[in-house]
Amino acid sequence: MNIQILYRTVQVDGLNIFYREAGPKDAPVLLLLHGLPSSSRMFQPLLIRLTDKYRLIAPDYPGFGHSDWPDPKQFDYTFDHIARVMDDFTQALGLTSYTLYMQDYGGPVGFRMVLAHPERAEALIVQDAVGHNEGLGANWATRRAFWADRPAHEEALRKNLLSIAATKTRHVGDDLNVELYDPDLWTDEYAFLNSPGQAQIQSDLFYDYRTNVDAYPKWQAWMQKTQPKLLVLWGKHDLSFDSGEPERYRKDVPSAEVHVLDAGHFALDTKADEIAELVLRFMSARN
Repeated sequence: MNIQILYRTVQVDGLNIFYREAGPKDAPVLLLLHGLPSSSRMFQPLLIRLTDKYRLIAPDYPGFGHSDWPDPKQFDYTFDHIARVMDDFTQALGLTSYTLYMQDYGGPVGFRMVLAHPERAEALIVQDAVGHNEGLGANWATRRAFWADRPAHEEALRKNLLSIAATKTRHVGDDLNVELYDPDLWTDEYAFLNSPGQAQIQSDLFYDYRTNVDAYPKWQAWMQKTQPKLLVLWGKHDLSFDSGEPERYRKDVPSAEVHVLDAGHFALDTKADEIAELVLRFMSARN
């Protein structure tokens, strides 16, 4: 199969927003929203595997990957703001409808987009992204303390969230088969987090994460009311979130298709073939 992936940049709200694109222009759109501290790069395995049937578009948020990293003094790093930029990104590309694939930070970005324009989202795919307060695991105690008193807990938060140990654990979790994971995954991300200005950018954005917790009931109410077509993919070795979270989505949407995989937080690290097959089946059944 002749696979062509394009690496593009578009001006959105005065920012250069980088994105990866593959697949026919007239095919159904999969909009891929990445997590922390990754970028559109995490979706490269899907772009390779699904490009013959779908138009895949994976942007980098402001402050991430190859998009602009505006100074926090000139740009508010909040999930509301990033969701607005991503919404404007879809309009810049002329996207009127799409299936949202949301991983980690992609959840709070994507749910904001859905609630703002529900008519655009044909279906939702959730991969290790929380939509319920109970889904935040034990390691969120430090993070909740940071939200309650930022100056007192900023140093501890950065170690908990941005250290090399935390960056590796996000990928491997409690999976004993460490040899399955390419160490470039976390060493590259750790280098990114140590780039000038990144600690402040990521701390600012994570301080705003508390607004996601406040918004969870709104997202749940929307799912319960509208019963969207929903595929939930979860890595059972994920230590970032509580393992009961997939079933909470099924409680909101009883018809949801839920799969717990032998993988970590970034399940595409080791289960790209399986995930691609599940996405293909989900999309085909919906169409």
